Amino acid sequence: MLPYLTIVLFAVLEGEIYYSKVCADAIAGTLSWIGVWCAGALGGSLGDQFWFYLLRGRIHWLDRYPKLAKYRDRVSAHVHAHEALMVLAGRFLPGLRTAIPAACAYANVHPLKFSCLNLVRGFAWAVAIMLFVKRVSTPLGPAGLTRGLGPRIPPL
Repeated sequence: MLPYLTIVLFAVLEGEIYYSKVCADAIAGTLSWIGVWCAGALGGSLGDQFWFYLLRGRIHWLDRYPKLAKYRDRVSAHVHAHEALMVLAGRFLPGLRTAIPAACAYANVHPLKFSCLNLVRGFAWAVAIMLFVKRVSTPLGPAGLTRGLGPRIPPL
C-alpha cells in the first residue's frame, strides 16, 4: 500500500519522473500495473484539483489592477470557449499545469465539469506515460538491456 501512496504523493508534487520509474517497476513485475496506473492518475488529478479549488473565487483580486482587469472578460470568454479541451490537454502541457487550473478558476468553470474532465485526463496521462515507458523498454530487450537498465529509462 505504501508504494502506491508514494506514487500518489509524487504525482501530486512532481509528475513524470517518479511516475516513469514506477511504470518501469510495474513493467518489470515488481508493482501492479493497475495499481501504478490508478495511483498515478489520482495523484496527477489531485494536484490539479488543488490549484483549481485553492484559487476558485479567490483569484479575482487581480481585478484591482486596471491593466489586468481589462483582460478578465477576454480570458474568461477564451477559457469558456475551449474549457473541455483546455482541461483535458492540461496534464500533457507541463509548463501550463498550474496555469490552466488557475485560468479555469478565474473564469468560474463549473467545479463538477472541471473535476470530471480532470479525472479523465489524469487516467489518460497515466496510461500514456505507462505505454511510452513500455514502448521504450521493449526494444531494448534484444540488446540485453532489460536487466535493470532498459525499463528504467525515463520518457523525458
